Amino acid sequence: MSVSPEWGADDVAVTEHQAKALVEGVCFKTGPPRSVGVEVEWLVHRERAPRDSVGREELAAAHAVLRTLPLTSGLSVEPGGQVELSSRPAPSLTRCVSEVSADLAAVRTALRAQGLALAGMGVDPWSRPRRFLREPRYDAMESCLDRTGPAGRTLMCTSASVQVCLDAGGEEHGVMGFARRWWLAHHLGAVLVAAFANSPMAEGRPTGWLSTRQLMWAELDPGRAGGPSLAHDPRRAWARRVLDAPVMCVRREEGRWEVPDGVSFREWTRSRTMRPPTRADLDYHISTLFPPVRPRGHLELRMIDAQPGEDGWIVPLAVVTALFDDPAAATVVNRAVQPLAERAAGVPPPRNPLWTDAARHGLSDPELRRAAVTCFAAALDALPRLGASTKVMDVVAAFADRYVRRGRCPADDILDRDASVRRRARR
Repeated sequence: MSVSPEWGADDVAVTEHQAKALVEGVCFKTGPPRSVGVEVEWLVHRERAPRDSVGREELAAAHAVLRTLPLTSGLSVEPGGQVELSSRPAPSLTRCVSEVSADLAAVRTALRAQGLALAGMGVDPWSRPRRFLREPRYDAMESCLDRTGPAGRTLMCTSASVQVCLDAGGEEHGVMGFARRWWLAHHLGAVLVAAFANSPMAEGRPTGWLSTRQLMWAELDPGRAGGPSLAHDPRRAWARRVLDAPVMCVRREEGRWEVPDGVSFREWTRSRTMRPPTRADLDYHISTLFPPVRPRGHLELRMIDAQPGEDGWIVPLAVVTALFDDPAAATVVNRAVQPLAERAAGVPPPRNPLWTDAARHGLSDPELRRAAVTCFAAALDALPRLGASTKVMDVVAAFADRYVRRGRCPADDILDRDASVRRRARR
C-alpha cells in the first residue's frame, strides 16, 4: 500500500509553517478503519544452493522477467536486489491475502524457471551487503547511512520485512481512535518484533540477536530511524519529528545528489545555502525516515522481519489486522500490552529497553511471551468476525502452536539448523 501523500503542486516552495501544517493534516487521515494492505519483501536466492550469491546479470535478468508479469500488486526492486510486492489498499483481509497470494505464485513460478527462489528472512544469513541498484537516490542513501556505521548497508542490501498497512483510525476516543491506535502500534510493536524475529545471523555467524534487523535499525541515527515521543499529540509529535529529522539528500535532475551533513528539514526551510525545499521534497523527506511506525495517510507497521515459507507472511498480516480492526480484540490487546509500556521507560522505539529485549531475546522473555499468547488468542477469536478464510485461520493457528505457545520464534529454527550444520562439520 505505497500511497504517497497528495501535497498539491510538487514544485511549489514550502515554508516551515506550511510544512508543519501539511504533515499534521495529511499524515494522519482519519476515519473508520476500512482498508488493509501489505508490503512483502523477499531475498532472492538460488533454489538449490541458497548460500551461493546470485550474480548481478542473473539478478537483472530475473527482475526483467518479473516486470513483464500481469500483477495486481506493485512490484519493485530493493537496493540489494530484493523483490518487493506492494498490495493495493484492500477492503478486507481476505481480498488482500487473495490478491497478494496470486501475485506471489506468479513471481515464484517465473523465478523457478531461472533456478531462483524467494527467501523469507529478516537478514540474509550468509551474504555480505552488496548493492545491486546504482541510482542517484541509493548512492545518496548509502553515503548518508554510512555516517553511522555499516548497519545502513545491511538494511539496504540484505534485509527484508513484512510491512502491514492499516488506516489510522477515527477522531473519536477509544480503541478505534487514531491516538489509541498510534499508541498501540508502538507497544504491540515490541510483541511483533519478538514473535516474528527471523534474523539471528549475518555473514555466516549468529549475531546474538534473534532480530538482527531490529538491531540494525537501532544502530542508525535515531533522528532517521527512531519513533517520536508518545507523550504528545500524535500529529504534533510526528510533525516535530519530520521537521527536526536530518535531510538525507537534495535531489537534482542531473549528476550526484547533494548529501548535507546534519541539516534538518526545519533548517532547510530557513536556509539560504541550498535551494528552497518544495512540497515534493517534503514528501520525499518523509520517505527517507524509517521509524518502526510511519504515518503516511495510513499507519505503516515496519518492525516485522520477513517470514519463512510460502504463507508465512500471511500470519503477521492477519494477526495485526485482527488486533487493530476488531473492536473486541483491540480492547484485549490494549490491556495485554499495558504492563509492557513501563519497560519502554518513555524512550521512543526501537532504542528503548522493551524493544531491545524483544529483538535480542524474542519470546524467551516471559512478559513478552505472555502478551504474545494473549494477542494470538485474541486474533484467532477475531478472524472469523473479519471474514477470514479457513486457510488464514489455519496458518495463524499453526504459527501459534509451533512458536508462540512454546516461547519460540522463526529465528530459533535458523539457529537450530545452523548448530546442526556446525556439529556435522566437526565430525
